[in-house]
Amino acid sequence: MYVTVTQPLTFEEFLAWDDGSGREFELLDGIPVPLSEPNANHEDLIQRLCTYVENHCQENNLPYVSRQSKQVRLKTAPPEKEKSRKADIVIFAREEWQRMKTISSSAAAYIPPPGIIEVVSNNWKDDYLTKLAEYEDLGVLEYIIVDYAAFGGIRFIGSPKQPTITIYQLEDGEYLPPKVFRGEDRIDFRLFPNIALTAEQIFAMSR
Repeated sequence: MYVTVTQPLTFEEFLAWDDGSGREFELLDGIPVPLSEPNANHEDLIQRLCTYVENHCQENNLPYVSRQSKQVRLKTAPPEKEKSRKADIVIFAREEWQRMKTISSSAAAYIPPPGIIEVVSNNWKDDYLTKLAEYEDLGVLEYIIVDYAAFGGIRFIGSPKQPTITIYQLEDGEYLPPKVFRGEDRIDFRLFPNIALTAEQIFAMSR
């Protein structure tokens, strides 16, 4: 159900907006749209993976900051109204995160972040189709889809369906054919080249 607003909001206005319900929203053509609440497995995986990636970046002095459930401003052109996604995990450039710490505005991806991680739920088409196109258009360097419960369509995760991690990496403004990881496959991240994680270790973070 769409929330009634008197006029379309800008991204900055949306970040300061609150309907008092405690619900989470994304911005669609200037209109706040409520999100469904994730289940406990989904929540645990996001929290644990975000913490793991953040610790890895700090220990290896990588120029990134990992934060969960942050708004990402999507690419729009006049006369389009502004749009956003509330990404499960956003990988910010450390320099941009430090800049935000000097201002009072809400922490969000005002500019394209280097990486985004989405954990798949029942509305899997958003992650594999809609968000893929949006993040490619935005210029996100690495888009990581974690399908821990094999929700996705067979054209994305195979048949029989099995838990899968799919990674899209940007080259000359387009995503290359995806890299797919399952079971004991070691994940090949562009942003975190030395991270020692298998697909199964990531899936286990949901349990």
